[in-house]
Amino acid sequence: MKDEHLLLSIAVLGGTGKEGKGLAYRWARAGYHVLIGSRSEEKAVAAAKEIQDMLGDGTMVRGMGNLLAAKEANIVVLTVPYSAHRDTLETVKEELKGKILVDVTVPLVPPKVATVQMPAAGSAAQEAKEIVGEGVEVCAAFQNISHEHLMGEEGVECDVLVTGTSKDARAETIKLVQAAGLKGWDAGPIENSVVVEGLTSVLIGINKKYGSTHAGIKITGASNTPK
Repeated sequence: MKDEHLLLSIAVLGGTGKEGKGLAYRWARAGYHVLIGSRSEEKAVAAAKEIQDMLGDGTMVRGMGNLLAAKEANIVVLTVPYSAHRDTLETVKEELKGKILVDVTVPLVPPKVATVQMPAAGSAAQEAKEIVGEGVEVCAAFQNISHEHLMGEEGVECDVLVTGTSKDARAETIKLVQAAGLKGWDAGPIENSVVVEGLTSVLIGINKKYGSTHAGIKITGASNTPK
């Protein structure tokens, strides 16, 4: 019998992009029921089929529009570019009530993507909380993971910092981090997401300067066991 948490449905909105597809692949491989959402249902169905073909029979992954994916899921993960952040949340916010929203968005502003540029709300995650309102727990996670790692079988040498509106929501999000084969850390309240999101621009700059494509972060000197 599968663990109870594996019965949850995870919607990945923007799941046809590289980061979203990689996370969907990892969770489908772990046995979760994954719903890939997109503004284009056709693209979502194609992305789901790609993952099904990679993982074989029994894979629980479906493609659909963002609104239906958000409605059917227990947990919703937002992986859209920042330019589509507000519009996507406005479209699905009524379907998020009583759920956890995990926001992977980074407020990158081209062409200076290696420069930290945060929105007036403080961070994309805080902006998301303002948009969706009460009744939705919002966490920020996965901003510092290169998509190049996610579609492979190997382990990922990068930790995930999780911030959010409650300790319980952060704990549930860390379960998703672990299911994706990564190590997650409770990085505190959602206000701290400004640091986590800002690190992405720093890592982009490091990649450019040192000729890499997947710089990440590791937490040292701590046991990874919350007290």
